[in-house]
Amino acid sequence: MSRLGKLPIKIPNGIQVSINKNMLTVKGTKGELKQEIHPNVIVNINNDEIIVSVKNTEDKKQRALWGLFRALINNMIMGLSEGYEKKLEIKGVGYKVAVSGSNLNLSLGFSHPVVFPLPLGISATVENNSIILKGFDKQLIGEIASQIRKFRKPEPYKGKGIKYSDETIRRKAGKAASK
Repeated sequence: MSRLGKLPIKIPNGIQVSINKNMLTVKGTKGELKQEIHPNVIVNINNDEIIVSVKNTEDKKQRALWGLFRALINNMIMGLSEGYEKKLEIKGVGYKVAVSGSNLNLSLGFSHPVVFPLPLGISATVENNSIILKGFDKQLIGEIASQIRKFRKPEPYKGKGIKYSDETIRRKAGKAASK
């Protein structure tokens, strides 16, 4: 038995959940998300809760799918009801960031500014050289944050670059520390 998979998912007010063949659709005030359901996973929608199960609880792969799809459905519902937020910090002399419309303008020490277009459903705000990404799709926010971080990964000697706010960078000693 999957410990998390067997827990029911509560459907908050304002969220509509429907299933058509193998496609689960969740609609809310913020938008709409769709997820294809694996054939071995069974999704039952009761009045105000969703129960996820699998066809064979003895199969290890199906038990893994059980927990996975329960987490995916829960993330969809939480995103449409509350939303998700990811914060990135920029450290470095001369590193700047600004938002103009649906583009993110980054000055990261290159010979040219980096212009990053934000996809639909993602909004960004800038406060004190930190970027706050907001949206309802957890997977998309994580992917966009990862792509922004790839422009200048944090380096271990001075700590310059783009890092997640909850990330810790292990600092290394330079050449002078060896003497």
